[in-house]
Amino acid sequence: MLTLNHFLVLGAILFCIGLYGAIAKRNAIAVLMGIEIMLNAVNVTMIGFSYFNTVKPYATHLTGQIFAIFIITVAAAEASVALAMIISIYRKRSTVDVTAIDELKG
Repeated sequence: MLTLNHFLVLGAILFCIGLYGAIAKRNAIAVLMGIEIMLNAVNVTMIGFSYFNTVKPYATHLTGQIFAIFIITVAAAEASVALAMIISIYRKRSTVDVTAIDELKG
């Protein structure tokens, strides 16, 4: 039987994995993947809270699920913009190492 604690522990583990990927990696693609994992961890906790937040026996609030849909939309937009930026930087500098990208002017 799944409980809210299972969802919260899974969300916390996923968030920690994503945070490690976003902080420790030097490749821009790996950093983006870490951010996506963190956003999915938030989705897991939102769905967990939505599933266990019941007023009547078979009625659930859809607030957590609606927030999860918005987070998925924002994550898709963030991924498309970030990948476009990474492709542009790679064409100009021939690297996707985040430590080598240190100036804003072209």
